[in-house]
Amino acid sequence: MYVVELLLPLYDNEGRRFAPCLHEKVRETLIEKFGGVTAFTRAPARGTEQAHGRQRHDDLIVFEVMTKQLDESWWKPYRESLEATFKQDRLIVRAIRVTLL
Repeated sequence: MYVVELLLPLYDNEGRRFAPCLHEKVRETLIEKFGGVTAFTRAPARGTEQAHGRQRHDDLIVFEVMTKQLDESWWKPYRESLEATFKQDRLIVRAIRVTLL
């Protein structure tokens, strides 16, 4: 079993909030593909990155799905489409192997 997490920004690089419908579309896509999703939206995560001698901060929503098989051939193009939608050079989409107890 895998948990796949998607870290999506709330704001674009100019500080404008993304339209809620963009995050809703992600939610709908993940429900359709995996049968369910958890979205951590109440207290956005805060990401900080050190690059080129300065820090950059992002407020993030974390989406999480569970899947028996990790289909990387589906995830890579989906991540790339999200990078275009959210105007990001790179989005974090990570998979963690888990054991259900």
